[in-house]
Amino acid sequence: MNCAERLVEHFGTQAEVARRLKLDRAVVSNWVKSGYVPARWAMEVEAVTEGRIAALEVLNEANHRRPIRVKSRGEDENLFGSVIPGSDTMNPYLPSKRIQSFHPPQRTLMGPGPTEIHPRVLTTMSQPAIGYLDPIFVEMMEELKGLLRYVYQTKNPLTFPVSGPGSVGMEYCFVNMVAPGDKVIVCINGVFGGRMLENVVRCGGVPVTIEHEWGTPVDPQRVEDALKANPDTKIVAFVHAETSTGCLSDAKAIIEVAHRHDALTIVDAVTSLAGVPVLVDEWGVDAIYSGSQKCLSCTPGLSPVSFSERVVDRVKARKDKIHSWFMDMNLLLGYWGATTRTYHHTAPTNSLFALHEALLLIREEGLEDCWARHRRHHTALKAGLEAMGLKYLVQEQYRVPQMNAARVPEGVNEAEVRKRLLAEFSLEIGAGLGPLAGKIWRFGTMGYSCRPDNVMLCLSALGSVLQDMGHDVHVGEAEAAAHGAYAQMHAQAAQQKKRAA
Repeated sequence: MNCAERLVEHFGTQAEVARRLKLDRAVVSNWVKSGYVPARWAMEVEAVTEGRIAALEVLNEANHRRPIRVKSRGEDENLFGSVIPGSDTMNPYLPSKRIQSFHPPQRTLMGPGPTEIHPRVLTTMSQPAIGYLDPIFVEMMEELKGLLRYVYQTKNPLTFPVSGPGSVGMEYCFVNMVAPGDKVIVCINGVFGGRMLENVVRCGGVPVTIEHEWGTPVDPQRVEDALKANPDTKIVAFVHAETSTGCLSDAKAIIEVAHRHDALTIVDAVTSLAGVPVLVDEWGVDAIYSGSQKCLSCTPGLSPVSFSERVVDRVKARKDKIHSWFMDMNLLLGYWGATTRTYHHTAPTNSLFALHEALLLIREEGLEDCWARHRRHHTALKAGLEAMGLKYLVQEQYRVPQMNAARVPEGVNEAEVRKRLLAEFSLEIGAGLGPLAGKIWRFGTMGYSCRPDNVMLCLSALGSVLQDMGHDVHVGEAEAAAHGAYAQMHAQAAQQKKRAA
């Protein structure tokens, strides 16, 4: 039985085959008469039959029935290898499992990242690739830098996305700014402050750590005390919004303290950028990095950074060589600078297309409205979680709205809850890290995931799972509390609008 006949047998009729492949029925009829499926339909056939008819089978059969002639090949040469399935000389190296095209399930992402991606961004990612020195691409790069300056609220010329996730942005800052022997104060109040410390050590710097209890903000007074005790400090590094706890520190106050002691600052804004105010110029930030996959709601793999002229001058004045070729700011300036572009590395063009579109969506919404949206849906989620009896890890005045860390109720198997949410509702939430593992859940309301339908699904699903597991939760109370919060916010907004008129 040939592949065309197998298709008809699989779907029952030629008409159904035509419907599944979005073809005219006459085309399918011709396949059956000719005794093979044309090679160009191989992948589509494998997809619609879920691998029951493999693309390789279609290709081999089609090439056997109607061989492709290539002038540089002899008459007996077969373009696709042997027409006998399983006789390919490379088969001993093939995986034992039949591998098909990958189609990820549709998830509701309400964890610490990545977030769901807006359909416009997904569509933009699928556009044709172009060269990274193409004039059209270079023009897009300039627009991208301008949009990043907008979300960072800065006029820094050196504002661009590093090719790599937020961790690469972190390392980019440290490897350029920290020379061997430099003293660096690192403020640690969660996982990512600890990663900053690791970067200082690997750069050969001399770290001075200020440890805080996880879930509490960085204390500017303790930074002041550390600087007084270490007057030769070159840099102060801290996390603005700690992803592992959902705690927000006062960046402006910490930077003011650092500058009084003539120290530069490195700020982690991976979770905060576009979710809460990040005001680079107003606060006097020296170096800052973020990630594309959180409140920017783009594909993971890019890290927007911004540097003051003071930092650029410091890096250019270094006598030693930067310890990373790829992340050497002096080399990358030639690619992302305002002058004629020079080759540095193969930029991830389609990911940059996506970031351009994601930032454009924020500009269209308005940055302040974007911050307000994150606050609004955090307020509704908080009302629902508290109605279920959950308590927040972080005190209210220090909470970052887009990362909600709630304590797991006593007696609840937190891992089992996450497992069932994923299996039964296709909903992902985050677990605790480090000393908070097994003790908290992390609910992300970031970027495109920050929507009322996601908030309500999360509350409904969590309540259902907890109730099924025998915990004292009344399904519906959390949703009612969230609806009430939304209604109250709408009423307040209407009154403000009326007064303004």
